[in-house]
Amino acid sequence: MLSRSEIEMKLTFTRLPEVDPQDILSHMSDPRLAEHLPLLTSGWDNAAVDQFVQVKEEYWVRDGLGHWAILQGDTYIGWGGFQKEGDEWDYGLVLRPECFGLGSRITRQAIEFAIADTRIPFVTFLLPLSRRKSGALARLGAHYIGEIEYEGAKFRKYRIKTG
Repeated sequence: MLSRSEIEMKLTFTRLPEVDPQDILSHMSDPRLAEHLPLLTSGWDNAAVDQFVQVKEEYWVRDGLGHWAILQGDTYIGWGGFQKEGDEWDYGLVLRPECFGLGSRITRQAIEFAIADTRIPFVTFLLPLSRRKSGALARLGAHYIGEIEYEGAKFRKYRIKTG
């Protein structure tokens, strides 16, 4: 459980190459992530981290937007952001398990960013079937679209209008 001072600590968004790759490796190797990340592959190593960061940076080049590393103070707590999927901007967030409680706060900041960006008329979210609670998305104004399959895994899809 995070203390009040930890929760109130400033959150910042930076690019993934600015983070120590060992922080990402430790994060993505945590077995607790697999429960809610059906597309997570095992065997993360330094090469996998380098490939991951490279792919995420290519979205920035292609679309002018992508995923950030999220810091609380100077500490890496996860990654997340926007990824263009066809005509849709999908938002994803992957936090260290001990920081799961910050998801709503981080997502609110990201949605504020999307509202200010005229390229983003709406944001989609894909929640794995293991995520039973969607109240936080409802409080943000998300509407359930339906169940979809993406890269062989099933997800519940939600959408928030931002434009």
